[in-house]
Amino acid sequence: MPDIQLHESWKVPLLPEFQSEYMAGLRAFLVSEKAAGKQIYPKGKEWFRALDLTPLDQVRVVILGQDPYHGPGQAHGLCFSVQPGVRPPPSLVNIYKELQTDLGIPRPNHGFLEHWAQQGVLLLNSVLTVEMAKAASHQKKGWEQFTDAVIRLVNAKDAPVVFMLWGAYAQKKAAFVDANKHLVLTAAHPSPLSAHNGFLGCRHFSQCNAFLESKGIAPIDWALPSV
Repeated sequence: MPDIQLHESWKVPLLPEFQSEYMAGLRAFLVSEKAAGKQIYPKGKEWFRALDLTPLDQVRVVILGQDPYHGPGQAHGLCFSVQPGVRPPPSLVNIYKELQTDLGIPRPNHGFLEHWAQQGVLLLNSVLTVEMAKAASHQKKGWEQFTDAVIRLVNAKDAPVVFMLWGAYAQKKAAFVDANKHLVLTAAHPSPLSAHNGFLGCRHFSQCNAFLESKGIAPIDWALPSV
């Protein structure tokens, strides 16, 4: 693994994962891929970007993705987010459409979601790396086990959290979340292939903020500043 950039709040609870056999296997796989000259996204220092920007004790919302984007310059460690200057991908465009319908927030001119992460929105992919131009190329190498552990830590928090689970993959991955304590919102995936089957019109953003406020927790400012 490269030098791990990870907020201190995650380091102790995730130590057993970093010391585990599956993580050693994942580490060896990534080293061999790099040695073979393969381009891996995102950059090594950004693999744990979601956990670096959003401390465990500050998580208010979890949005689950699947894999990082596999095009040049897109992925930077937050699900659905792309780096400044990169055109927002189709799923993110649909997320913006829903934000506008739900909360009246005009569509931003970029796809950089760090403003959300800095407010306690954990933008977590299930798999944290991918080979350039090869979708799902790093699935079933160990990342899923690691991110399951992350979700378990959030689920164990005393404070209630909103889980936004878009699509069957995210819903299956977080099926163990305690819906008696947390708010679990489910909808179709925002991909153009499925967004019209229940994502558009789901009003998850307003439901999220209403729940947080009902628990005495500050709502999320979903409006993204210009970059």
